[in-house]
Amino acid sequence: MIPDKAPQEDVFHCSEDLKKESHIPSFEKYKELYTRSIENPDEFWGAIAKDFFWKTKHTGCFLDYNFDVTKGEIFVKCMEGATTNICYNLLDRNVHERKLGDKIAFFWEGNEPGDDLTVTYRELLQKVCRFANVLKSQGVKKGDRVSIYMPMVVELVVAMLACARIGAVHSIVFAGFSAESLCERIIDSQCSLLITADGFYRGDKLINLKLLADEALQKCRDKGFPLKTCIMLKHLSKEPEAAGRQSPPAKRACPDLEVPWNPDVDLCWHSLMGGAADECEPEWCESEDPLFILYTSGSTGKPKGVLHTVSGYLLYAATTFKLVFDHQPDDVYWCTADIGWITGHSYITYGPLANGATSVLFEGLPTYPDIGRMWQIVDKYQVTKFYTAPTAIRLLMKYGSDPVQKHNRKSLKVLGTVGEPINPEAWQWYHGVVGEKRCPIVDTFWQTETGGHVLTPLPAATPTKPGSATFPFFGVVPAILNESGEELEGPSEGYLVFKQPWPGVMRSVYGNHERFEATYFKKFPGYYVTGDGCRRDKDGYYWITGRIDDMLNVSGHLLSTAEVESALVEHKSVAEAAVVSCPHMVKGESLYCFVTLNDGVAFSQALEAELRKQVREKIGAIATPDYIQNAPGLPKTRSGKIMRRVLRKIACDEKDMGDISTLADSSVVDELFRNRCATTV
Repeated sequence: MIPDKAPQEDVFHCSEDLKKESHIPSFEKYKELYTRSIENPDEFWGAIAKDFFWKTKHTGCFLDYNFDVTKGEIFVKCMEGATTNICYNLLDRNVHERKLGDKIAFFWEGNEPGDDLTVTYRELLQKVCRFANVLKSQGVKKGDRVSIYMPMVVELVVAMLACARIGAVHSIVFAGFSAESLCERIIDSQCSLLITADGFYRGDKLINLKLLADEALQKCRDKGFPLKTCIMLKHLSKEPEAAGRQSPPAKRACPDLEVPWNPDVDLCWHSLMGGAADECEPEWCESEDPLFILYTSGSTGKPKGVLHTVSGYLLYAATTFKLVFDHQPDDVYWCTADIGWITGHSYITYGPLANGATSVLFEGLPTYPDIGRMWQIVDKYQVTKFYTAPTAIRLLMKYGSDPVQKHNRKSLKVLGTVGEPINPEAWQWYHGVVGEKRCPIVDTFWQTETGGHVLTPLPAATPTKPGSATFPFFGVVPAILNESGEELEGPSEGYLVFKQPWPGVMRSVYGNHERFEATYFKKFPGYYVTGDGCRRDKDGYYWITGRIDDMLNVSGHLLSTAEVESALVEHKSVAEAAVVSCPHMVKGESLYCFVTLNDGVAFSQALEAELRKQVREKIGAIATPDYIQNAPGLPKTRSGKIMRRVLRKIACDEKDMGDISTLADSSVVDELFRNRCATTV
């Protein structure tokens, strides 16, 4: 699977300077450790586990599992018998055992330049303990689910770690999602409490988050699930006594922000924190106790609550962060993702803090107030390791190299990408312009479900090919299957699957284990099925070719076609809808929607605007359709199934249809081509 020697031609090699300090300085060392992680995983992961605190040690084998639905229930168990607390390992261990109390945990950089603060590990521990006591005072206990709907502020990290400290299960909902999406997630995970903020700015745009939160809570009440408590952080509308270190300072005052307040439900973060004690004993949790639920789009349209558990996730997030970014004690690391996504969970909060890292936490946009903002921040904090999405890279590429080269960037050592495969052109620009051809690029492939990187280069060990996810991480065994479920050897293309678990893989879909088994294990018994296509080249490098199921990857975020279609057909004018992707030079993929209207309804710009608004309200701005085409008829088989392959060809303006003999009425194809939207790629 892993070649004996790394190729020397058509690849990019790491600098010798980086190799000198690297944890894994050569391809030979990588292969040796990889082989050990597969042949003796108990010994490999057991050695890593010794770096962390365990209240009680594990008994039996380190990792037990069943991936074959024909042999019984699917399960993964890591370090059974062990007890620990992940918050203790992230904060107490670093403050008391590793003496890192005065080290900066986060440089917080607000939306406005100059709006910033620093938080040390000792200060973060104190804040987390106080908010953990607040949660306990509100009746939150081990196993309870807590919904968090907040902007990128330090208090978001405080809230999630406070949950982890008392054994509560956090369910973070991205602050760009709609009230409907928040309501759906609160009800599905049966949350007992909501934590939110008054509002925040994204660039010039003011988001009244409390208004959306209240709308979601009303929807919950309408559906028979009233939430008794909502804790609100004053981020923009601060009172004088709430100033100082309790909350990031608001450079951009917002006195006109109207914050709805329900005294029967709402409580003020600052008032509660003012009366809370500074110490809180951690709740010791079993290894397989739930840590968090994070929702990801499902092909049926209903989001899946991906469930991760304590010990395995801790080990995997910590180890992937340390080795993939080659973390060193004096690094300043910056991941530009939002904590509302898995990238922010694993590589802003849990992975970096487990390693005692210093990170940048950024509230704003890469182009606000100007297109040099990212590189200004890199210079301001002397960032050494930088992790962002191909979408952001392609966006900045449009403006050329001058905005980048106006800034120094000499501190940068490793560059990373996440969220979607990066096209070779963007890779080359990132490497040549941003990294000045001296920074290795770690193009990471992973999913909400995997918990951490599964296919990735290692900075000093792996020669890289632009656009390739390279090789598997330790403990990960990939395979490529054909449609019949047969493993393909050598250069090949097919379904990407994994043959055995690693500590950080998801354990279930919350409240629906049958869906977990059906989604990830039923198609090919004995394998975890990623839903992605993959190609392996002659050198053994893996290349992700995109989703095989009905999913879209827009700006690095997975969206379900069924979810968008469902939002469209809820409009009274729409009889049927079909959604496909077409290429987009910045976002990677864009949403191209075909709508069939009810009899007597005329397609108009006003209706088009209504449909876009409907999708935004039902799902969130991230799902706003790029193109909406009136489709009096859709290409269907005689059995009534929509042929999405044909719709994708129309959306991309590709006239070669292939075999369409199974269509009930092929004339609809010509009609759709004549009326297709003018797309730009």
